Amino acid sequence: MALLRKINRILLVLLVLMVCLLLRSTLLRASTRPRLSENRKSPKNAGQVPQEHAAEAHDVVPVVICASEERMGASMATINSIISNTDASVFFYVVTLRDAVKLTRRYIEKTKLKGIRYKIVEFNPMVLVGKVKPDSSRPDLLHPLNFVRFYLPLLDILHSRVIYLDDDIIVQGDIRDLFNIKLKPGHAAAFATDCDLPSTHETVRSIGMQTTYMGFLDYRKQEVKDLGINPSDCSFNPGVFVADMNEWKKQKVTKELEKWMEENFRQNIYSSAMAGGVATPPMLIVFHDKYTILDPLWHVRHLGWSPDVHYPENFLQEAHLLHWNGPFKPWNYPAVHLDRWEKWFIPDPSGRFSLERPDDDS
Repeated sequence: MALLRKINRILLVLLVLMVCLLLRSTLLRASTRPRLSENRKSPKNAGQVPQEHAAEAHDVVPVVICASEERMGASMATINSIISNTDASVFFYVVTLRDAVKLTRRYIEKTKLKGIRYKIVEFNPMVLVGKVKPDSSRPDLLHPLNFVRFYLPLLDILHSRVIYLDDDIIVQGDIRDLFNIKLKPGHAAAFATDCDLPSTHETVRSIGMQTTYMGFLDYRKQEVKDLGINPSDCSFNPGVFVADMNEWKKQKVTKELEKWMEENFRQNIYSSAMAGGVATPPMLIVFHDKYTILDPLWHVRHLGWSPDVHYPENFLQEAHLLHWNGPFKPWNYPAVHLDRWEKWFIPDPSGRFSLERPDDDS
């Protein structure tokens, strides 16, 4: 009997050791697996809101904006324009790459933005491996942060509805009005269509902008033909949208977007040489006929497509949101309507980001 008890103890010890080894192996695999976003602990400050408290208030307007190292001043100008034109409680999810986290935090803490409520979210570009191929025509469109909009529900975001904004934007209206748009049943997002503002049609035609699916997809490819989308259907711009995170997850939108990214990687069904670059076409495909239409004044765009074509001043005054999509950005030169953008610019406390102006070389 004593021998039997001794054998049982030995077996029990061996069983415990095996369980410990299995747990250790599982933890090691999990720690080496690429993650979409990472949150390293950082020193506490007045603006950085702990994750567990980020979604407590029901009247908060959550805004997602990317902040790349080379365009940090643009993101901060967008944030400044938002908080300066609303009395709503805005919570900012500032998405960046690991190398720019310190710069992002310093830009906020050392300027007038230090009082905002925000959370810095690190984006892991490894999720894009095998989905985005090099393209020399517009290399800026291949920046990893350009694809953050595809992965919103997989980031460390606690709100069920968010506004996504590009960084080349100035908000002149009350952001709360945009947030409160009523999404139609079954719609995961709301966008502004490219055919929505008659007052911009002449300008759009003069700069050669595309307003239909024909300008974004290669209809010579069978994969595109099989979609059954009329090439004359009106396109939309995904630089501004309101997203229902629950509906997005339910419809597996991110998985669908990744499918078309991978298809393009294999078949080249769109490219940055076409009108919208590489981030717009997957959105056009996945959301075709399945999105709510925004008030067009909440996305007045194409300000960055020509250094010479201007919108009428009275029209700009009515616009709730201005978007300098295109190669001519308002922090560079030449560009149009610079005063509308510079009004909200906050100088970089680190001195890395600076405006390019005609007298810079004097």
